[in-house]
Amino acid sequence: MSRARVARRIAAGAAYGGGGIGLAGAAAMGLLLAEVQLARRHVGNGSSGRVPVADGLYGTAYTVPDEPPLRLTMLGDSTAAGQGVHRAGQTPGALLASGLSAVAERPVELHNVALPGATSDDLDRQVALVLANPALVPDICVIMIGANDVTHRMPPTRSVRHLSAAVRRLRTAGAEVVVGTCPDLGTVERVQQPLRWLARRASRQLAAAQTIGAVEQGGRTVSLGDLLGPEFEANPRELFGPDNFHPSAEGYATAAMAVLPTVCAALGLWPAEEERPDVSRREGFLPVARAAAEAASEPGTEVTAAMPTGPRGPWALLKRRRRRRVHEPAPEPSSVSSTQPAP
Repeated sequence: MSRARVARRIAAGAAYGGGGIGLAGAAAMGLLLAEVQLARRHVGNGSSGRVPVADGLYGTAYTVPDEPPLRLTMLGDSTAAGQGVHRAGQTPGALLASGLSAVAERPVELHNVALPGATSDDLDRQVALVLANPALVPDICVIMIGANDVTHRMPPTRSVRHLSAAVRRLRTAGAEVVVGTCPDLGTVERVQQPLRWLARRASRQLAAAQTIGAVEQGGRTVSLGDLLGPEFEANPRELFGPDNFHPSAEGYATAAMAVLPTVCAALGLWPAEEERPDVSRREGFLPVARAAAEAASEPGTEVTAAMPTGPRGPWALLKRRRRRRVHEPAPEPSSVSSTQPAP
């Protein structure tokens, strides 16, 4: 069965309350249990368990009297929180806030509710925190989630159901939403074959299903294969952090560089001519399931809703945006740079 059809089945099961669709048989998982235990002995060692607190105001040089800052909120797991680095400015939230302020030429207020170790069912709680004050609904939310769903063997239909609900609630409240889909766990250095192949297949299938669920609720997605993808596989010492699982500062910068153009486009900050599909870059309109499958196979690819109906269901625009390099922001008096224990 093609990845597009599998993703569509998972998304349909999530939407209509179907049961879990297994990404691997129980017998196969049982045979791989020994490898899982061995991998766990190595992956995660070296992490301090502390996450830099990056909440605060970025781009204060752009402050204009009586003009409020843009509000950016991060939701998700340890990737969204920035676990694995030591300085607040190295986290993806700080990098995105700094880059967004430079493009918009406005200050950006960052708030992060992501929880290290979270699976998609924690998004219900995180969204409640974000929407607790209706007067402070974010302009844009970035969600990075999925890796723990794979490692904890959460049924993908359940995973996508929680993500879709989160996107729907945030969009209904008026926030734009960009989802960084499940990274490719098959590139974690300590994971050996055949577990590596199984992890890669599960990650990409979940990423494709997440794309369908998020796009159908009005969000945009960016494939985060780059986060634990080919560049990490080729340069594990440079792009992985000391725990061999979470990204290093350079790894987070790579991920932020892929997400920033979509964040800017969602807020109408990208040039209008760049919103049209570029045939030379293999961009175009596709059925959402096919677009999701292609995006899962190519890191950094954006998918956004295009037409609500078509011959084969909803259609989406597949974009391969030119990435914008992001740099660690310089410390500002209004930004926080301490660390807090990871729950």
